[in-house]
Amino acid sequence: MTVDSTAARKPRRSAGSKAGTTGTQRTTSTTAKKSADPELVQLLTPEGKRVKHAEYDKYVAGITPEELRGLYRDMVLTRRFDAEATALQRQGELGLWASLLGQEAAQIGSGRATREDDYVFPTYREHGVAWCRGVDPTNLLGMFRGVNNGGWDPGGNNFHLYTIVIGSQTLHATGYAMGIAKDGADSAVIAYFGDGASSQGDVAESFTFSAVYNAPVVFFCQNNQWAISEPTEKQTRVPLYQRAQGYGFPGVRVDGNDVLACLAVTRWALERARGGEGPTLVEAYTYRMGAHTTSDDPTRYRGDEERQAWEAKDPILRLRRYLEASNHTDEGFFAELEAESEALGRRVREAVRAMPDPDHFAIFENVYADGHALVDEERAQFAAYQASFADAEGV
Repeated sequence: MTVDSTAARKPRRSAGSKAGTTGTQRTTSTTAKKSADPELVQLLTPEGKRVKHAEYDKYVAGITPEELRGLYRDMVLTRRFDAEATALQRQGELGLWASLLGQEAAQIGSGRATREDDYVFPTYREHGVAWCRGVDPTNLLGMFRGVNNGGWDPGGNNFHLYTIVIGSQTLHATGYAMGIAKDGADSAVIAYFGDGASSQGDVAESFTFSAVYNAPVVFFCQNNQWAISEPTEKQTRVPLYQRAQGYGFPGVRVDGNDVLACLAVTRWALERARGGEGPTLVEAYTYRMGAHTTSDDPTRYRGDEERQAWEAKDPILRLRRYLEASNHTDEGFFAELEAESEALGRRVREAVRAMPDPDHFAIFENVYADGHALVDEERAQFAAYQASFADAEGV
């Protein structure tokens, strides 16, 4: 897999892509309208042209060609890892996988804006943020294989374990931010969630408490347009970032496929938090180019036209065009990155296949402190079920 093909990888079409055409036409027109929103912060156009922004340009004004190449490398390697994990799930090595395809700029830009002493609360799709925080990508896969509940020490990288319960990590982030504020720490907290999670009560409670207590937390919403099969327009009548107004703190919408804009806006929001100015809601307006998870079939609720429109805004191609037009790189850089990308893919495959099979009976442990007759009965039934496979093989 070359770097070019990795950066422009397209999900395979399905014969079922005609399903939901009417809904797709509706959401496509809505998407086009929102993309033209003058309040969308953008520093790099889909064509790779650098544009100025009066308020946020200063946060990336001093960025060097080396740093730009670093952002590109981050996005390419994150996508390569994500593609390998998807393939491993299809081969039966993982139980499930939540792809970040298309959301690399939002995650890398915001992740690189954090300081080492900041604390990050992810959901379950923040593989790019984990990369920025120094978490070994192979450690992300144990949970999806069923061999552990996380695989890394949250305190080692100030990166919390993945959270499956939708939106609950925003409460954890708010509480943590309130704590460090009382301790007088010069650091901030950032909580990631999606457009679907923005409809959860936990998120609303987080907004309330963070505003009242002026907590140093940044709420980073990756609006990828679809909460599984539910479009954003079915969840809200106003842009998501405007919800912050009702709680008394600022909200901003950024082009989530523009890594420079995501970097700049997140730096601004984190500086506000560290400076005692309280919370901020950042809505990264992006797109999930693949499935919600590997158990999902997006062709059942959206069509090719919408996906193709967003593929033209690919965050990796966007930065590559800028690097090439600015003469900030050469073919040697891309060749080296190609080799590094393939090496990462091999390492991930080998690491996953070396992992043990999940302990099928671990689910019955620690359900009750002193045990329970019903759990014992269920364990015995499951043991008989597992034994039936061995008996069948011996026939």
